[in-house]
Amino acid sequence: MAINKRKINPEDDLGFGPQPVIKNQPLINKDGSPNVKRKGLPLFNTANNYHTLITMGWTKFWLLVLSGYLVLNIIFAFIYLSFGPDSLNGTSGNTRFDHFMDAFFFSAQTISTVGYGHISPKGMGTNSVAALESMMGLLAFALATGLLYGRFSKPSAQIIYSKNILVAPYLENEKGVMFRLANMRKNMLIDLEIEIIFSFNEITNGKTVRRFYPLEVERRKVSILTMNWTVVHPLDENSPLKDMTKEELEKAEAGFAILLKAFDDTFSQTVNSRTAYQAHEIVWGAKFKPVFDRDEDGRIILDLSKISDHEPYDFEKSGKS
Repeated sequence: MAINKRKINPEDDLGFGPQPVIKNQPLINKDGSPNVKRKGLPLFNTANNYHTLITMGWTKFWLLVLSGYLVLNIIFAFIYLSFGPDSLNGTSGNTRFDHFMDAFFFSAQTISTVGYGHISPKGMGTNSVAALESMMGLLAFALATGLLYGRFSKPSAQIIYSKNILVAPYLENEKGVMFRLANMRKNMLIDLEIEIIFSFNEITNGKTVRRFYPLEVERRKVSILTMNWTVVHPLDENSPLKDMTKEELEKAEAGFAILLKAFDDTFSQTVNSRTAYQAHEIVWGAKFKPVFDRDEDGRIILDLSKISDHEPYDFEKSGKS
């Protein structure tokens, strides 16, 4: 590949060092997480429990909470049944299933400290278990409340990126590598700063190593992200990708790591967003379609569903090389 060697900076390796990309495995996933599989951790490793519970999807989180709630009540229901069917006062069931359901709903009342009073524990053993369960319920609900607060209060950037990165017309007679992004939320993001790290495999002394290059962009900072932002790396004489070809990029398993930093005016904290593009996600000879329009009153309408929309562009017909 025709790369300007003066552009290299060993500090821009994103923490991966010279490790090459193999079988088109990206260094950074689309969601911004590093594509690294960890091994050698203890079987019952608890170091990532809080992080996992805070960052997992809402559907998975609620399924986990409900599953834990049901499993815990089922366990205590069996414990109450182990003391015999007469260990609970006020039960009306005649079958084993009825006794189990009475014990289950008594457990649900105890763990939530509701206690309707229809069923009550009988005997030292049952009362001791009920006291233990009520204490566990207080701790469990306090933990769940903390997790919910942490999930809602955790500042994060909800940035939507275009599906592809384009080689598109830029200015009058130039070309550029570009992609689009926009804020999915209604909050204000200010003082945004973007960085693009281009990387590819290179054979040096018979060994494949990964090279990283920071790319210059047309506009590195934006004061306020009110609409969409088209980030452009001009393919001029200073670009390390001036003479790139699609075949060379795919052969070198090239990639683009996108690092975005902004200040969230709602939380008054700095937030970050990351994503990545691979060589096969580059569309050659295309340009983005408009992503906004105006209503009858002249108000701007931003359509985020069109963030990835683009159309073909023929550089030869346009006279651009």
